[in-house]
Amino acid sequence: MTTTTAPAAGLVRHPDRFYIDGQWAAPSAATTLDVFDSATEEVFLTVAEAQAADIDRAVASARAAFDTGPWPRMTPQERAPYLARIAEGWKARAEALGDAWTAESGMLRRFTAGGAGSVAGIFTYYAGLAESYEWVRRSTLPSGTTALIVGEAVGVVAAIVPWNGPASLIAIKCAPALLAGCTVVVKASPEAPASAYLFAEICEEAGLPPGVVNVVTADREVSELLVRDPRVDKVAFTGSTAAGKRIASLCGERIARTTLELGGKSPALILDDFDLGMAAKILAGTTSVLSGQVCAALTRIIVSKDRHDEMAEALAAAFTAIRVGDPRDPESQMGPVASARQRDRIEGFLQGARAEGVQLVCGGGRPAHLDRGYYIEPTVYANVSNAATIARQEVFGPVVCLIPAASEAEAIALANDTDFGLNSCVFTNDPDRVWSVGRQLRAGLVGHNGFAVDWSLPGGGFKQSGIGREGGVEGLEAYLETKTMTFQTPPSV
Repeated sequence: MTTTTAPAAGLVRHPDRFYIDGQWAAPSAATTLDVFDSATEEVFLTVAEAQAADIDRAVASARAAFDTGPWPRMTPQERAPYLARIAEGWKARAEALGDAWTAESGMLRRFTAGGAGSVAGIFTYYAGLAESYEWVRRSTLPSGTTALIVGEAVGVVAAIVPWNGPASLIAIKCAPALLAGCTVVVKASPEAPASAYLFAEICEEAGLPPGVVNVVTADREVSELLVRDPRVDKVAFTGSTAAGKRIASLCGERIARTTLELGGKSPALILDDFDLGMAAKILAGTTSVLSGQVCAALTRIIVSKDRHDEMAEALAAAFTAIRVGDPRDPESQMGPVASARQRDRIEGFLQGARAEGVQLVCGGGRPAHLDRGYYIEPTVYANVSNAATIARQEVFGPVVCLIPAASEAEAIALANDTDFGLNSCVFTNDPDRVWSVGRQLRAGLVGHNGFAVDWSLPGGGFKQSGIGREGGVEGLEAYLETKTMTFQTPPSV
């Protein structure tokens, strides 16, 4: 099968530099990071790798911009036009972002075509909150004292983003942080730095004051210096629960603020009134998006015992029908996973499932017709115990488990029997049952017959799926400190 390669030449302007203090700064060392095309296994981009000195410069720049620069001293209404310009900058880079996202993460090119519009929409949404959000609330106490409750910027923010959807995750952190008046150091993933470079170019064109946004790419050891730095007031991280625990521990040592959007093992409850074939098609469609590399993926499918075998057949039919191939081919329905390391990790789970004797329905290996690229077959396991490793740990690939339940009550109990609590879904024709069952699920998100993501709504997890919320008004408030001021005589504000 012929596989095309993304055009890398000119994708980003300064891959050999970092964006620090409003300039494209030369790295402190000659170390670089190769970025591989997930469909061809070939290097399509090489970027500078940040070392300790580069992290120090980026943090110092953000700290100075917050402590003495104009950005935090502007009103939200004065900052909003910058966000609007950033939104326009993303729209202008639609092709570049689409090419980068497909190459780095394996997302189908026809889906990444709309990525820039979605990212721009996040900045537009938060620009709009400049006028609608109540930045100062007034309260009068029984004594007659006037109180003003003010939302003020939390300070310097380290925005650490993963490789699966970097542009959107940069936006959902940086748009509210910038509107709040924070300054930011974006730490890009070594596997997918292109979106961060595009963001830096956009911020430069938008005319942000020096130091307000800084962009570096670093691997884990150097990235930890950013988390440890006492000049960083808040860390906003999306990634694995294991990495989130480490970040939370380090931030806890110095009482730094955190927002952590971590892993998931999200359940889909198929109630007795919903068509199984339709449920299987919906689940196959959501699993094929980004090859299951989505923290909110519905990977534990819970169905009544008397419908289990029929559901297994429906899932087998739907998952084996998924056309796996070149993500730039419009006929493909699922592309590769992002990297060799990610494919190896998924295959480790598949081997573990075989060792535990878990019943394989379909998939379980690499597609035979593809001889290069980091591909994994859409995979379904059936009659899975909720105690099995494949049902407990986040695989982050196109792999689902079908779990039988004796009753609706047991289905809810199984759904909640997990360390995670990010997403969930209830398949039923009755919205009242969604309300009833959904209120019993320990998850930050509950969908009806599927799940939809909208950045104007708060998202985040219970339990080990994270701390805090991103998106919506709650996403803005995550970057604000609350200050209460009392007055014997009301001020003229």
